[in-house]
Amino acid sequence: MRDAPATWALERTVVHTRRGPVVVHHRPGADPVLLLHGVAGSWTTWTPLLAAAGGVGERGLVLVDLPGWGSSPAPSGRFTVDDGIRVLVEVLDALAVGPVDVVGHSMGAFVGLHLAVVAPDRVRSLGLVSGTTTATVRASAHPWRALASLPAFTLLRAGLLVTGRSARGILRGVARVGLLPLVAAPVFAHVRRLDPSVLHAFVEEFRPERFTAAARDAAGHDVDRWRSVACPVSAVLGRGDVFARVTDLDDLRRLVPGARTAVLDDCGHFAHVEHPEAVAAFLGLVPAPG
Repeated sequence: MRDAPATWALERTVVHTRRGPVVVHHRPGADPVLLLHGVAGSWTTWTPLLAAAGGVGERGLVLVDLPGWGSSPAPSGRFTVDDGIRVLVEVLDALAVGPVDVVGHSMGAFVGLHLAVVAPDRVRSLGLVSGTTTATVRASAHPWRALASLPAFTLLRAGLLVTGRSARGILRGVARVGLLPLVAAPVFAHVRRLDPSVLHAFVEEFRPERFTAAARDAAGHDVDRWRSVACPVSAVLGRGDVFARVTDLDDLRRLVPGARTAVLDDCGHFAHVEHPEAVAAFLGLVPAPG
């Protein structure tokens, strides 16, 4: 994933929020899109999608490194999804950005759903990409039961609880000896087809402590609150996703009637990286021909 903000005329800004500084890459424009990354990501995770969508044309863009990820320092003390929402509202206010079309990957989809619940006036539409939703909430609350339904998530969480802060160093060591494709294989449908920069970003942007904290926060989340989401919702995930399940889409349609859903074959947990053109088209991000 190439760090090339100039490609899409993005300006880097540091917004000072009540939970600390937050790094944002943004571009003014009509009908702005807010892009929210997942637990192994930063704003750069969206570069394949932006390339496939022609930079979403002339629309505004807001790409946030959530607190503790990317270039944004970790906040002190506990940081919940509600804290994340308050930070996002502060960022949008600081940039004088009104309602946005939110697109979130993995944890970012979870955050986007909560933003649509607690600040509905800020969300014009919601796009969920490989969203960690109902299956992840159940797995976080009942990890041993989830060994059968969501084993990769459960085992990763258990492993991180054991290794703690050393997990990132272990991952870097695995990368140095050339075994990273083997470790990352469950996450991607065809890991050896990926640009090497994708795997490099996977190592550098993964935050074990933040993953553990996010899972702990998800365990107590009431998904029934998603029934109040009133904006249009579109959700897409890969059939081979090890952190989400196709049944999540069934749950979403029950909770948010009218939600559009799609399943991509030959695709893992990073649908926007493995199939960026299909995801951009499904979410309506591809600019109409001039």
